[in-house]
Amino acid sequence: MIQSALSKKGNKLLVPFTFVLLLFSISAFYGYSEEAEQTDHNDSKPNIIVMYSDDHTAQAVGAYRGALNYGLQLDHTPTPNIDRLADNGIRFDNAFVTNSICIPSRAVKLSGMHSHKNGVLTNAENIPIHLETFPTILQQEGYQTAMIGKWHLGNVDDPQGFDFYSVLYDQGPYYNPTMRTSNGDVDYHGYTTRIITEIALEWLRMQRDPDKPFMMIYNHKAPHREWLPGPALNDYQDRDLPEPSTLFYDYSGLTTAAHEQDMEIRESGPQSLMWGLDLKVPYHPETGERNPDWDQLINNNRLTDEQLERINAAYAEDNQYLYDNYAEMTHEEITRWRYQRYIKDYLRVVRELDDEVGRVMAYLERENLKDNTIVIYAGDQGFFLGEKGWFDKRWIYEESMRMPLIVHWPEGIEPGLVSEHLVQNLDFAPTILELAGLEIPERMQGRSMVPLFRGENPDDWRDAVYYQYFEGPEMPHSWHAVARHYGLRTYRYTLAHFPDHSEWELFDLEADPEQLTSVYGSEEYAEVQEYLKQRLNELQEYYDDDTWPNIIPGDPWYKHIDIEVR
Repeated sequence: MIQSALSKKGNKLLVPFTFVLLLFSISAFYGYSEEAEQTDHNDSKPNIIVMYSDDHTAQAVGAYRGALNYGLQLDHTPTPNIDRLADNGIRFDNAFVTNSICIPSRAVKLSGMHSHKNGVLTNAENIPIHLETFPTILQQEGYQTAMIGKWHLGNVDDPQGFDFYSVLYDQGPYYNPTMRTSNGDVDYHGYTTRIITEIALEWLRMQRDPDKPFMMIYNHKAPHREWLPGPALNDYQDRDLPEPSTLFYDYSGLTTAAHEQDMEIRESGPQSLMWGLDLKVPYHPETGERNPDWDQLINNNRLTDEQLERINAAYAEDNQYLYDNYAEMTHEEITRWRYQRYIKDYLRVVRELDDEVGRVMAYLERENLKDNTIVIYAGDQGFFLGEKGWFDKRWIYEESMRMPLIVHWPEGIEPGLVSEHLVQNLDFAPTILELAGLEIPERMQGRSMVPLFRGENPDDWRDAVYYQYFEGPEMPHSWHAVARHYGLRTYRYTLAHFPDHSEWELFDLEADPEQLTSVYGSEEYAEVQEYLKQRLNELQEYYDDDTWPNIIPGDPWYKHIDIEVR
């Protein structure tokens, strides 16, 4: 146990960097195996590891190369270990979230209920402490449970449903994190992505009861903003990465909401990419003044002099080029510079995340746990990688709403399966409960994906997924000025309503996979439009959602909506 090897200081435990780095020596590629050191005595129920990464989008998963007909097309894979999970398991090509923002998405995955049912509509809410989730049920039914890494659901002092927890506060930093545990705070020195894995492996080795099945949630901060790399700082230094074809899109085919957002790669609004925090440029290239958000980055991560020196050295050459040439650069050239810094850092932290996934899989194989352990890998939502000129998420558009979802289980899933079925994060909880041989509570609104794991094609599978985004710009804590909206996505069409603007968008994904031109109101799509509106009403009735008719344009939703868990 890590903590037992350390000295206590106040109510915190201090973990030295060398200890964190040397605790385990495991190959980054899990094709490695050796004779098991311990025997798992649980043969009746599978073990379950749920891996969530924050803002890891399908465009940045090598296994999805060639499977997506929109967005950034990478010329390489940054995720060989995650790809290996897909090669030996099942990849879901139509996996979507119900509400593309961090806390609500996580609450949906745990509860199996839409946001309007579980009480977590925006990032302002914490998960209700009494809410029944798949971890609370598994714990009650004899599973040994652990929550390690990014929790980001509030109630950090007592996350429900876990025998063991070691979690970041809120978003958490990329360096030198403080982890909250049942024994108090533990301060670590080092790189957070690696530290989270060390804690997970230590729990598997030292605290797991081999006579019980286990369920471990293993969540990473990466690749969430501000994309601060560690070991991969110098990756991609000698090359430019591909740009999405829509990097300079002008939103001419979209409604008011797209024109009013503030989430652009280019320097446009106060919430576009920040020079210091996001782009690692200490001084503004135009004024020469020190960027306050650069100091924010340093302080948030509690960077040591040595760490800061290494970070500065990695960016020095490109930053100097920007300082020397900014005055002569065109707006397009500046945007391209900003994009390259953004996408390289995003993929750097993705690569580091992938390395850690490989270390966990290497451990499972080494300990003869791989065959009877179900590994579910997913992002908590999608993310824009420069498509439409944007970063961040929130929208019903493909880049934001679609999440990567891969499930690996040698004893139960044939290698190389690909599912085109429409699935959602809503389905995680019922799926996990069925895998554990447990009853699915009636209040859960998702559906078990287990038949899809077997390659089946159920006749009654859903033909549309329902989407809601509540955190509009009228919310005091809201970011990026994305208007509230709701809608549906079928196999071919996306329909969205923006009530604050009384506007609709409709996209034919076969004709317009990048969703650049709404055909709402087009005579050619009149029948489709009428049908989709009817289908949307049916979904709202099916999911018992009466929130949207009560929304008054321009007024905060919380004045009119009862979000008590129902």
